[in-house]
Amino acid sequence: MDRFAWQVCAKSARDWETALEALEPVRAPAFQQGAVYGAIAEAAGRRVARLELRSSGRQIGLVQMIGRAGLWLISRGPVFAPDLTAVQQRAALRALARRVGVVLATPELPVAGAGLIPLVTSRHQAIWDLSLGPEALRAGLAGKWRNRLSAAERAGLALCPETDLAGVLEQDRAQQRARGYRALPPGFTRNWSRIAPEDLMALRVETPAGQRIAAGIFLIHGTGASYHIGWSADAGRAGSAHNLMLWQAALQLRARGVRQLDLGAVDGEAGAGRMRFKLGTGARAERLGQTCWVLPG
Repeated sequence: MDRFAWQVCAKSARDWETALEALEPVRAPAFQQGAVYGAIAEAAGRRVARLELRSSGRQIGLVQMIGRAGLWLISRGPVFAPDLTAVQQRAALRALARRVGVVLATPELPVAGAGLIPLVTSRHQAIWDLSLGPEALRAGLAGKWRNRLSAAERAGLALCPETDLAGVLEQDRAQQRARGYRALPPGFTRNWSRIAPEDLMALRVETPAGQRIAAGIFLIHGTGASYHIGWSADAGRAGSAHNLMLWQAALQLRARGVRQLDLGAVDGEAGAGRMRFKLGTGARAERLGQTCWVLPG
């Protein structure tokens, strides 16, 4: 395993997704390593490169990189075969820098050591395993979380497909301004909807009178999905609409073959309330690698 080489991967978008799933059959890769993310970057005028790492004729790594201002950015990658050690992953990253030039990487799993200069501390993501059956998933909910879900169900709140994507994006922007945080721009979501409409699930929660009190957008990437946007009115927060939406979304995603739902960051800056909400599903907090400058090996 000490002798390996990165080479350009000329797979189609569909074959790229298939290769990712075959390489890492347990942990679904993040959407930043998926074909749709690459297509959105290309539409924005960015350089996109996909490479594969091979050793003794075996594919042991895949990476999608975005070129920007003379450097290559790797978000939540590369995707490595599960049997590669942290030492081998570090060596592979340094070999990649030797192959392509300046690399800034945020590995999906913690990788550190000589040749990786830390720039941003690692964060934690809430990852919800949807491979269990519905009864087991419901039993895994925290007690207060499950009670709020039951209350929303008794109140007659209904989950419906959301057709007003522009409206949700505008409400989300207003919510960001009010709470003082930033996320991916609305154009990213619109482009995802244009490129892969079947892989974007938009939902709304309505009262029995038909009033929309919450909405959410989920991005589907292979056997993984990501909770992308969540908006709630005051009535939605009071009525636990997001508990109902997230629970029903998880069941719908699971029925589509999704085995893992990424609920987003759960570090201190994400807010204690949002952290409790995400982990209340039974999701586990998984540490990502720290963002680092990769020195050539």
